[in-house]
Amino acid sequence: MKFEIARDRLLDGLSDVMKAVSSKAAIPILTGIKLDVDEEGLHLTGSDSDITIQTFIPAEENGEQLIRTSQSGSIVLQAKYFNEIVRKLPTNDIEIEVSGHLQTHIRSGKSEFHLIGSDAEDYPQLPEIDDDRHFAIPADLLKSIIRETVFAVSASESRPILTGVHWQVQEGELVCVATDSHRLARRKTRLENAPEDDYSVVIPGKSLQELNKILGDSNEPVGITMSNKQVLFRAGHVLFYSRLLEGNYPDTSRLIPSEYKTDIYVNGKTLLQSIDRASLLAREERNNVVRFTADGSNVVEISSNSPEIGKVEEQVETASVEGEELKISFSAKYMMDALRAIEGQDIVIRFTGAMRPFILKSAEDDTLLQLILPVRTY
Repeated sequence: MKFEIARDRLLDGLSDVMKAVSSKAAIPILTGIKLDVDEEGLHLTGSDSDITIQTFIPAEENGEQLIRTSQSGSIVLQAKYFNEIVRKLPTNDIEIEVSGHLQTHIRSGKSEFHLIGSDAEDYPQLPEIDDDRHFAIPADLLKSIIRETVFAVSASESRPILTGVHWQVQEGELVCVATDSHRLARRKTRLENAPEDDYSVVIPGKSLQELNKILGDSNEPVGITMSNKQVLFRAGHVLFYSRLLEGNYPDTSRLIPSEYKTDIYVNGKTLLQSIDRASLLAREERNNVVRFTADGSNVVEISSNSPEIGKVEEQVETASVEGEELKISFSAKYMMDALRAIEGQDIVIRFTGAMRPFILKSAEDDTLLQLILPVRTY
């Protein structure tokens, strides 16, 4: 195996696949990155057995020669060392050559490294996924869906299924739900090329967070293919595989109230900043609790009280308040996460009582819904 490659393009590819490599991999070879080179270009693969990322660097792109291959071949190199070496090489021209006994020579300018590789035959194969359940959505929309839901997954492994986001395809719509049993985020998206069958999967939150880092700023379509155990995202030259969580996701639809007693219309950015200020004195408290009072006027009061530190009260103007008076307490962090997901739009908060879950959504748009359970303080 012998080829020359532009260092900047190799670094771009490595930055993608490194996201899947763990230094604590259960299978030793997975601490490495697999390189496959031929006349077409270079495939780089990284995996921790939960996530597998493969990226392709073509030999030629837009008339520019990126890779010159003298001899095709495959090798697995220690990810940590290979990535650091490439990052610190002195020129943009790199030559990589594998000689007998998996000895790998990396040359650039007057610098030459010798790494001992591993046999690529020992590296796990890519998961096989049928194309039956396939659809595509623009990358920028996919990033929004992830950002608006993944923060609400559970951080606790006591119920592993809740560490993932539930993706359901039903009646031409993608419904994504995340909950940690104290709050819930739901995003609905109409699919233009939806599969005929309805089905659902649970994608680990960590996988979606890593995918989000790779997607970049394009709005090119991302192909999504689901099987019983794996999901594959295809974005440009990158293939991103994730295992799925096993088990039944709880029926969350019954958590969402069907009737409300108090509706408050308010600017999301203004409310977020107010709660952020109120939480300054609540941060030391175990629950970071903020109180919210609506007395029927067009002003709501945000307050927080910490016996050792002091207290804060702030009036927030609303567009309108409809329904009963209300006093309720909630986690400032959960409320701020929900408001950030809705991104500063005018919102409506709908309450069913001081100890019942309440929802937040955009005043103009029903596609995104956030639900929070209150905290008992009164």
